[in-house]
Amino acid sequence: MSPETLGQRLEFAVDLAFRAGRITLAHFQNGVVVEIKSDASPVTIADRAAEMFLRERIETAFPGDGIVGEEFGMVRTGAPRRWILDPIDGTRSFVRGVPLYGILIALEDNGEPLLGVIHLPALGETIWAATGLGCWWNGRRARVSATERIGDALVVTSDAESFERHGRAEGWNRLRRVAGICRTWGDCYGYALVATGRAEAMIDPVLSVWDAAAILPIIREAGGVVTSLNGTATHEAGSLVATNSALAAEIRQALGMTT
Repeated sequence: MSPETLGQRLEFAVDLAFRAGRITLAHFQNGVVVEIKSDASPVTIADRAAEMFLRERIETAFPGDGIVGEEFGMVRTGAPRRWILDPIDGTRSFVRGVPLYGILIALEDNGEPLLGVIHLPALGETIWAATGLGCWWNGRRARVSATERIGDALVVTSDAESFERHGRAEGWNRLRRVAGICRTWGDCYGYALVATGRAEAMIDPVLSVWDAAAILPIIREAGGVVTSLNGTATHEAGSLVATNSALAAEIRQALGMTT
């Protein structure tokens, strides 16, 4: 895909995320009804309405592209280009009226995410990036921090208890003992913090492809390092570690990663 075409797709995705965000805000802090899905995660009318909007606009603009989203599954699974959607990343925050939720949009070309958008509607922040086009935060260039001492690092995660549930407690405990500050400012907000230099690391021991795909181009274009906990640089491994470049090796060593 040429840089010009990729730039046009990125502009489309940023506008789409903003418009989907307005749909979610109509329900935010407004007594939204919560349903529980078969995997025990919450869902609301806002999740479904935002994803339906995203799908309809993508179908109109790029009818040959595949789509996969958290709420409505896949279409055109064999398409070389695929949009990956999370209409509300952080639904648990959303339903409690906490503004740390976002809309995630990614475009994958032959298995590689080329662009990503994190839109945080309740905070008025948007971070977007595409391969070779840089990472941007509300219109200004976004970069990871230059922090070199792990004792000065802010490390964030979505749920500290999940490391125990998924057999990763030893590495997490080792990291939190040497890191400067650990907070659970998680979901996509944590990755936004890393990409904009406000945190040094964000770690999720388990997540889905729609949680991860937008993150890879954003962290990379911001100058950071993003891998799974197994060391693979993919959005399909089921975990993510996003860091600035200066602390990438030390943080991964603390987590017990061998690759």
